[in-house]
Amino acid sequence: MGDYGGVNEMQEKTSPSPDPAGSAGGGTPGSDGSGTPIKPVIPAAAAKRANASVIGMVIALVVSIAAFLPVILMNPLPKSDGYRPDIDVAGIAQRAADVAGFTPVAPDTGNAFRANYARWEAGTGNGVPTWEVGFLTPKESFIGLVQTSKANPTWLLQQTKNAPVTGSRNAGGQDWELRDTGKGEKSMVLDYRGTTVVLSGAAQLDEFAALADAVVASMDSNPAVTVSPSATAAP
Repeated sequence: MGDYGGVNEMQEKTSPSPDPAGSAGGGTPGSDGSGTPIKPVIPAAAAKRANASVIGMVIALVVSIAAFLPVILMNPLPKSDGYRPDIDVAGIAQRAADVAGFTPVAPDTGNAFRANYARWEAGTGNGVPTWEVGFLTPKESFIGLVQTSKANPTWLLQQTKNAPVTGSRNAGGQDWELRDTGKGEKSMVLDYRGTTVVLSGAAQLDEFAALADAVVASMDSNPAVTVSPSATAAP
């Protein structure tokens, strides 16, 4: 029995004692003595300034949107097929006929070719007044048409970029003179019914021929240009 008493005495000596710090009522950081977290308090003046800044930013954003919204609405995005000007070539040609002295051609291609300009140039710089139309081809290339009743060799070389004659091509029942620069640009030239027509561009020859067919048809439907005796060079 005495041995059991010694064991109990040793256990009491080796048992860990409670942490005095814990029993002293120490709490976790950021809490009061009872363990409740401390809630930070923002001064009223600071909170008011923060709210004012947020409100100011919102007002500025609304004002900016209101300023740019009319501009956006007045300039809608283009359609997916792009902008295509509606040029009334026939109407402009009829009005130009009064000053041209002939009825300018207005090729009817059945909307296969789209005109992007049509105008009468007085020719004040070179003395050769011209009727000019630009066509976008079905293959998204370009062919420019120029017509005049006062063509001369110098003017013709300028229009064809000094390209040499490389052959001929029949279109619309007429033989057109074919000129090629060798750099992609080519021209088809026709002297017919008192005027000279030059088609120039980088399009394929089949597109040139299609437009040339329509040009001849338009020229056939218009009165032929007659040259007055006074305009004929003396022998």
